[in-house]
Amino acid sequence: MIAIADNLNTRNKAYVDAVAGRDRKVIAEMIKKIADAGADMINIQCSLDGSGDEVTLPWVVGILSEATDCGVSLDSRNTLAIGKTMPLCNKPTLINFISKTEPRDREKLIALASDSGASLVIRASSGTIPSSLETKLQIIEDLIEAANAADIPNDRVYADPSIVHVGRGMGQKHLVNSRECIMLLKELVEPPLNTIAWVSNVSTGLPKALRKPLEASFLTYMAGSGLDAAMVDLLDENIKKAIYLIKAFRDEIVFSQADLT
Repeated sequence: MIAIADNLNTRNKAYVDAVAGRDRKVIAEMIKKIADAGADMINIQCSLDGSGDEVTLPWVVGILSEATDCGVSLDSRNTLAIGKTMPLCNKPTLINFISKTEPRDREKLIALASDSGASLVIRASSGTIPSSLETKLQIIEDLIEAANAADIPNDRVYADPSIVHVGRGMGQKHLVNSRECIMLLKELVEPPLNTIAWVSNVSTGLPKALRKPLEASFLTYMAGSGLDAAMVDLLDENIKKAIYLIKAFRDEIVFSQADLT
């Protein structure tokens, strides 16, 4: 299980303020704390729509590259910003994400991933998130074909079934077919591709006290489908323990009782 920390996002006010104020020290401390929590990769988001990312994204990633050797997931709607940032990364990056409708210059982003050797998240979305399993699979199939046509092999593709909030109207149905989507992709796609889920999305809108235990349980539920990578809050103890146990049960690490206590 690849643990991708999603802590550096636009919902994190302390982080947003530090980016706006160009507070290098605060950003570096945040990154160090996340890396020490066991992140395999850190997702970097500086805006929701990509505005200004050509300045802020390379600045934050430059700090990250000096502070840790964690992998980097670049989360931006600004293709120019991603292109400027990738040379600053210590390892091949993960570009997060393309869908059926995003970004508008999707072909440029695919070409950028192809030329650089980056991996690419493909999301089952067409502006809205489909509620049916069949539609999700069709969108993912089309995006796999687009990636393969640009010489991006399946081992650099991460399929995302699009996780929605459990509390919204069709939330539970969405979550069930997201798990089924992962299982079918693992069973049917050859050569194999990777799967990924933004686990933190499942609890949006719920009371704070419920969110992290729910996310940890959902992460374990999704891990049973064969999920390869998860976007999670790695600074939460519930999530850290869930990630640790999943890796131990998969024989990816050596289990030690001391690690849990």
